Amino acid sequence: MQESRAPPVHAWIILAIAVIAVSSAGAVFKLMSDVTPLLRAAWRLQATSLVLLPLFLWQLRRESFEWDPKTMMIILGSGICLWIHFGSWVWSLDHTSLAHSLLFVTAHPLIIVGGMAALRIQPHRWEAWGALIGVTGAVLTIQDAGTGGVTLIGDAAAFLGAIAIVGYLAAGRFLRGNREMPLFLYAFPVTAIAAIFLTIHAMFSEGASIDSTIVDSSVFGWTDVSWILLVAYLALGPGLAGHTGINASLRWLPPLVISVCVVLEPLLGGLLGWVLGVQEVPGFWTWVGGPFMISGMVLAIVGTNHRLTQEPEIRPGG
Repeated sequence: MQESRAPPVHAWIILAIAVIAVSSAGAVFKLMSDVTPLLRAAWRLQATSLVLLPLFLWQLRRESFEWDPKTMMIILGSGICLWIHFGSWVWSLDHTSLAHSLLFVTAHPLIIVGGMAALRIQPHRWEAWGALIGVTGAVLTIQDAGTGGVTLIGDAAAFLGAIAIVGYLAAGRFLRGNREMPLFLYAFPVTAIAAIFLTIHAMFSEGASIDSTIVDSSVFGWTDVSWILLVAYLALGPGLAGHTGINASLRWLPPLVISVCVVLEPLLGGLLGWVLGVQEVPGFWTWVGGPFMISGMVLAIVGTNHRLTQEPEIRPGG
C-alpha cells in the first residue's frame, strides 16, 4: 500500500500567510520612492538578515546538517537569484505601474510549467491548467494598470525578477524538500548573500555610500528614524513571514503550487496599494481577473494532491 504524501494542512496555512505578507511589499516600497530602488531592496534584505541571524545561530547549535560543497554552491546560487529578483523587481516599481510590476513579477507559473515540459517532467493536467488560468486572470488585470506610466523596460525588469525567482524556488525545494535542510540554516545565508550583492550593486550603480550624512543614500540609512519603521515592517512582514514562510512551505509543496498561489499578489497588492494611496481604485477587470486567479490556485492545489497521493498511471507506449 502506497503511503500518502499529501502536504499537511499547516503547510497551506503557512503559505497563505506568506502570500498575504509578500503581497504587501510592493505598496510599501512605493512609499519609499525617495530612496533609489536597489538601495531600498538592499535595506530590506539587510534588515531581514538581522532578524534571521539569531534564529540561524539557534538552529546551527541545535540541528545537525552536512555542509557539503554542493549545498554551499546551491545556497550561493539561490542568493544570487534572490539578488537579481529583488534588484530587478524593485527597480521596475519606479519604471512601470504597480499593477504591471506585480503582474510580470508573478508570471513565473508559466515559466515553471515551460521548464517542466523542457525537462520532460509531466505536471498533472490540473497543475498545468491551474498555472494557465491563474496567469490568464493576472493578464486580465493588466487593463486596470493603475497610476503611473507603463514602460516596456519596466515590465521587462519585473519579468526578469520572475525568471530569477524560479531558480530561488527550485534551490529551496531541493535543499528544504530533498535534503531536509533546517529552515533558518537555509534562509539566513541566502538572504545575507542577496543583501551583500544588492548593497554592492547599489554602491556601484546608484552611488550609495557608507557615509550616514545623507540618510537616503546611505548604505545603512534604514536605521534612521525616518525609515526604520517601514523597513522593519518589510523585514518582519514580507521578509520573515513572507519569504521565510515560502521557504518553510517548500518542504512540503512543489514550486509550481507556490508560484500559482503567489499569482494572487497583483490582486492583493493592488488592493493594499489603493488603501495606502499609491494605487487607483481597482477597476472592473481586476474584479474579473481575480476569480480566475483564485480558480487557478485551487486547480493547482488539487492537481498537486492528486499527483502526490496517487500512483503514476501506466499508459500504453510509455
